[in-house]
Amino acid sequence: MTDTSHMIRRLPAQTVNRIAAGEVIERPASVIKEIVENALDAGATQIDIRYEDGGRTVITVTDDGSGMDQANLFLAVERHATSKLPDDSDLLNIETMGFRGEALPSIGSVARLSLTSQTETDDSAWELRVDGGAKQELRPAPRFGLHGTRVDVRDLFFATPARLKFLKSERSESMAISDVVKRLAMANPHVGFTLTNGARTSLRMKGIPLSEDGRLVRLSKILGDDFGANAVAVDADRDGIVLTGFAGLPTFSRGNSAHQYLFVNGRPVRDKLLHGAVRGAYQDFLARDRHPVVALYVDLPHEHVDVNVHPAKTEVRFRNPGLVRGLIVSALRHALADAGHRASTTVSDYALGRIQTEQPNYALQGRYYSQERGGPPPGFAPYRNDPAMQPLIDGMSGMSARVEETPEGYDTGAYAPHPFSPSNIPPVPTPDFPLGTARAQLHETYIVAQTRDGIVIVDQHAAHERLVYEQMKAKMARAKEGGQGVARQTLLIPDIVDLGETDAARVLSRAEELAEMGLILEPFGVGAICVRETPALLGEMDVQGLLRDLADDLAEYDEALSLKERFEHVCGTMACHGSVRAGRRLNADEMNAILRQMEDTPHSGQCNHGRPTYVELKLADIERLFGRR
Repeated sequence: MTDTSHMIRRLPAQTVNRIAAGEVIERPASVIKEIVENALDAGATQIDIRYEDGGRTVITVTDDGSGMDQANLFLAVERHATSKLPDDSDLLNIETMGFRGEALPSIGSVARLSLTSQTETDDSAWELRVDGGAKQELRPAPRFGLHGTRVDVRDLFFATPARLKFLKSERSESMAISDVVKRLAMANPHVGFTLTNGARTSLRMKGIPLSEDGRLVRLSKILGDDFGANAVAVDADRDGIVLTGFAGLPTFSRGNSAHQYLFVNGRPVRDKLLHGAVRGAYQDFLARDRHPVVALYVDLPHEHVDVNVHPAKTEVRFRNPGLVRGLIVSALRHALADAGHRASTTVSDYALGRIQTEQPNYALQGRYYSQERGGPPPGFAPYRNDPAMQPLIDGMSGMSARVEETPEGYDTGAYAPHPFSPSNIPPVPTPDFPLGTARAQLHETYIVAQTRDGIVIVDQHAAHERLVYEQMKAKMARAKEGGQGVARQTLLIPDIVDLGETDAARVLSRAEELAEMGLILEPFGVGAICVRETPALLGEMDVQGLLRDLADDLAEYDEALSLKERFEHVCGTMACHGSVRAGRRLNADEMNAILRQMEDTPHSGQCNHGRPTYVELKLADIERLFGRR
């Protein structure tokens, strides 16, 4: 008797489709992504998306693309039927969003799918339904607009009930849908989008001409106006690879990397190489637990990138990953350097928001009364003549480094009517410097400077720490250029670190790069590394821990970030000890010297951990606080 339990047999087409659907259709957001990408390939300029119950019960996507005739509509739900590959089926030259021919049949195999499409020349639209993989006959349908397609998906995963158990809450699925649509909208500013959840429209955007300004308008619409105000343009190219987009200032950072939007040839991707390059570019300006906000677009010849890595098409592989990574790191660093001493406007917005206005108080406001305003109220006594008023201004009598000289002939002791009137105090000239001219030092920690249209408050220690740090970096760079490299110390007894064969090979493949930073490595048998020299600047160190961190960084980001971060930590510590400390009184020349150095030093708007070194308050904002505007 033959045992048939282990015989090879061909799976039914319906089962094959449902297995494939598991790779392509993970959740409602995946359905919308695939359908919208088809609409973009069809040349749509307006895409309207509606869903209910987090996409479980209803998803409808309508576009104004070229549409499909009867024959193409019938083929559209067949597996591996596509109009997007060239005749020779060259998978290394893909110019469209979709190409695998799996999305619609996968959706139809696990849900109730209805496709209605029309071309400009057809007399009517045509509708095709697929319920759980069962395809029905084509039938005529009323036309809608001139041309386009409407895709209606109901009861998602009804044919595979086990998949429903893995869906998250309605709110989580709605957030995933919103994220997918926003990424596609960022990549295609020339296309209008609406996103409606039941009765509420959460996203409504008109198409904008495809240009740098148009792209920033679309990004600001999605990421908020703060991004537009605190982002620098990125534009670089190298060997046929073009990088464009916008990068947030280091002081405009977030607690996770979810706000990094990366696109390759117009396709939203989540690629560890690209994320690693972004982190590497910002590692000098942000603490390890802070992440920049960026929207970057990589465009390169189609044959130089493989998008056929995963059915979901969110991962890519580059022919020359080192070139792409190097371009991103250098372009971001140049863009941030060009920003100079800029700090994000959100810093001043936060400061203004923390200022609490109170009810009018004559004792505090009396000094501002002028003849034009009628003078002080009857019986009002100036605070300087009333000892009872002194507690209201407690602390103002302490020592403070004043920069202005007392105007000649001005009697500080005698009380004159309205002594604070501008006519009694000659104006002090304000040279037109970006960070203004120092006027005072408060609490022996903060420099107060006057600009032409506001004031600047500088944390003297944080600012000078950044200046010293940048000087140290420049000195190390000059040493490398002169062939001296980073000073090394030879270990009396070499350290042998066992990493395992894979990690050891990964680290040794970057031995030349690590040697430039003062770390000399050699192979030591299978899976082990011999460390003979380490950077002198780092002193005594945990070599084993460093190498394990390096192996992890190379695996995750393809960059040796740990060693660079240790350098920066040591340099930052040295800069901290060598900088002007809080509590030290500065004279006018010293304060102004710090301001001028900040203006001339890139990245001086933030300390080594991404915190701001100064806050700028515009005069117009200050006037609003006092009701003068």
